[in-house]
Amino acid sequence: MKLTSTEPRNYKWWMCIIMYGFFVIFGQSASTLLGRLYYDKGGKSIWVATLAQLAGFPILIPCYCLAPPKSCTKNGQIQQPSALMLALIYFSFGICLAAYSLMYSIGLLHLPVSTFSLICASQLAFNALFSFFLHSQKFTPFIVNSLVLLTLSSTLLIFQTDPASHNEVSKGQYAIGFLCTIGASAGYGLMLSLTQLSFKKLLKGETHAKVFEMAIYQSLVATSSAIVGLFTSGEWKGLSREMEEFKLGKFSYAMTLIETAIASQFFIVGAIGLIFEVSSLFSNAISVLGLPVIPILAVIFFNDKMDAIKAIAMVLALWGFVSYVYQCYLDNKSSKSEYRSSSEFSKSPLLEEAS
Repeated sequence: MKLTSTEPRNYKWWMCIIMYGFFVIFGQSASTLLGRLYYDKGGKSIWVATLAQLAGFPILIPCYCLAPPKSCTKNGQIQQPSALMLALIYFSFGICLAAYSLMYSIGLLHLPVSTFSLICASQLAFNALFSFFLHSQKFTPFIVNSLVLLTLSSTLLIFQTDPASHNEVSKGQYAIGFLCTIGASAGYGLMLSLTQLSFKKLLKGETHAKVFEMAIYQSLVATSSAIVGLFTSGEWKGLSREMEEFKLGKFSYAMTLIETAIASQFFIVGAIGLIFEVSSLFSNAISVLGLPVIPILAVIFFNDKMDAIKAIAMVLALWGFVSYVYQCYLDNKSSKSEYRSSSEFSKSPLLEEAS
């Protein structure tokens, strides 16, 4: 299976990695900034913000229909999980997706976008912890260094001197936003590890169609959950007034939500695709790579302040990512050496005589 293969990769594999990586970085940056724009220009509903992150899945249906057919075979027979097992997986992932998307919406409501994005870097530490228990992830010195630095980069943001100066947010609301963002990062890290586990144990040998299928069905469940939350909370009653009072106008209100939905689906597909091709930790590392881009864009578009604490947190996050990437480089180099050794061994005269 792709997740554990040590064979050299061809150009098609690298093209897939580049494509999925672009989806992750673009989708994450665009959806976060658009979510901040929704709040800054008069949006108030956390359930609408959550729904905007989830409801764009219909655009993936044509991609799913055009994807190569399934190729999971064994002894000439197609081996697939039962419909009940797949339904349970997609339902569980959908509920988890809705839950951490809601927490992200609350965090983005109460935090400056630059602070929000830097706190999200902690998701790599959570993902590594879950990967240790679920996938027996080895903690090398470089990975430990990466986790420590990323944790420190998030922890530093607790000590910002005047959180209330941002968008008239009180210290209590800032604390709620911080805790919700940390909780969402933990939920995201867990979901990535569980997604990798499902590919490894249940969906072996599947093609890229399964990436789109998983994204579509879990988003369908998550969207349904967000709609229930929207009507249960009563926030739907104020939507017409919210649209009327949106500072950029009704059309911009609708386009902001639609563009958020599209960008979020780019991110979801990219994240699942990287898990399918490599691992959940690699997918998360690419996500963390894109996080420092958001504070820079936030300073440009939303006049967020880039104070010393945020600058140090950004440097630590980048340092942690580089440390993790270097470990990936060492692992890849070791895998190539093992592959060459096994190839030479298989071509030895003794084996040829034995055959």
